[in-house]
Formats: sequence, structure tokens, C-alpha cells
Amino acid sequence: MLDNNPNFLLMVEGLTVSFDGFKAVDDLSFYVEPNECRVIIGPNGAGKTTVLDLICGRTKATSGSVNFKGQELLNKREDQIVLAGVGRKFQTPSVYEDLTVFENLELSYPRGHSVFGALAFRRDAIVKARIAEIAATIFLEALLDEKAAFLSHGQKQWLEIGMLLIQDPELLMLDEPVAGMSVAERKKTAELLNKIIKDRSVIVIEHDMGFVEDIATRVTVLHQGKTLSEGSMERVQNDPKVIEVYLGH
Repeated sequence: MLDNNPNFLLMVEGLTVSFDGFKAVDDLSFYVEPNECRVIIGPNGAGKTTVLDLICGRTKATSGSVNFKGQELLNKREDQIVLAGVGRKFQTPSVYEDLTVFENLELSYPRGHSVFGALAFRRDAIVKARIAEIAATIFLEALLDEKAAFLSHGQKQWLEIGMLLIQDPELLMLDEPVAGMSVAERKKTAELLNKIIKDRSVIVIEHDMGFVEDIATRVTVLHQGKTLSEGSMERVQNDPKVIEVYLGH
């Protein structure tokens, strides 16, 4: 084990979860550095989404450790993990379709999350400037007054990423962010993630290998809940074990 190494933002060590005796994640360890885009790939059933569920507290681990900036996350509730600086986006976009892009971002602004903060919240110049900044980052600056229901699938994905970014997490976790997107939207999403990792780290689960090549700092390949291979995209693509189990299919 690595003892709270300051070079790592996240340290996952010996992470295991069993469901009725089946180990969905089995003694998994990996380490994420600041400003890293870690992509987790693997065949269906490899345990990819379960890893994110364990890190964000949605699923309770059987054993192991998830250490984020020196804090053990496995003993925290989901809301405490969010407040610690970990944001999670699920596969299906979850935005408020009856609200505008501006209102979705405003609702996610962190100042209004406590009872006192909600009562004292004002749409002041600081809030408006932050919303404008995030909207520009996620390519929606021209659509701030558009209802979310009228956005394309890809734009809804960007909006949800923006709703996380406005909370300023240091670790962002995205589950298949480009599923269902057009080729142009996938390219812009890669551009977005490459901007995001200038200020924070990202863990991405993805099946689109072209997209992975565009974004990955480091790739972890899972198989049956364990690490099959890890390293650069080039390294894992040429790993005979990966070719046999995953890419070869």
C-alpha cells in the first residue's frame, strides 16, 4: 500500500464487493494523479460501473480502501463524498427538462445547497458570471435561455457535466459520456474533457476506443472485476491479454 502519497488524488486499494458470493469487483487497486484522465474499459460485466458506484458511495464495499485527498471515502455517505469534492455523472442524462440551461446551472450552484444558503441565495453578478463561464466551457453559451427539453442528446450530456463542474469537484466521474452521440458531438466532448483535466482529474468509463484514444492519460482494463492491464492506450491495445479478452472481440 502507498501511504497517502501526495502525488495521488485518489488511491483505490484492495477494493472488493461481493453480491451473494459473486465478486463483482475483486481486490482492485489503482491510483489517479491530479489532472489525469483515467479511462476504465472492459467487456460487459467486468465491474466498471460498480467501481464508480463504490467510489461515490452508491454501493458499499465488502473490503478495501478508497482514499481521496487523505480521506477514506468508504465510511462516508454519498452526500459527504460529493462535499469532499467527488462528482458523478450516470449514463443517462439527468437534467431538469422544464428549466432553461441557465436555471439548471443556477440550481446546481453550490451556494444554495444548505438551508441557510438557499434562503440567502441571490442571482448576483458572481453567480451570473460563473454560469456564463461554465456555459461557455460546455458549448451552451448561446442556449442559456433554451429549455433543456429542446437540447440534443449530446447537449444534455454537456449540460449535466456543466451542472457538476459548477460545483467545482476535484474528481469527476463519467459513465459512458458519449453513448448515443453523433461523431461531431463525440469530438467536442473529447475537447471538453481535455479542457476539464487542466483543473481536475476525471475517471471515464467508455466503450468507444476512438474516443478513449482522444482523451486518455492512462487506461485501466478490467476483466471479471480485476485489472487485466494498465498503462497508455498504446500499451493496452498491444497487450495480448487485452486483445484476447476484449479488443479481439
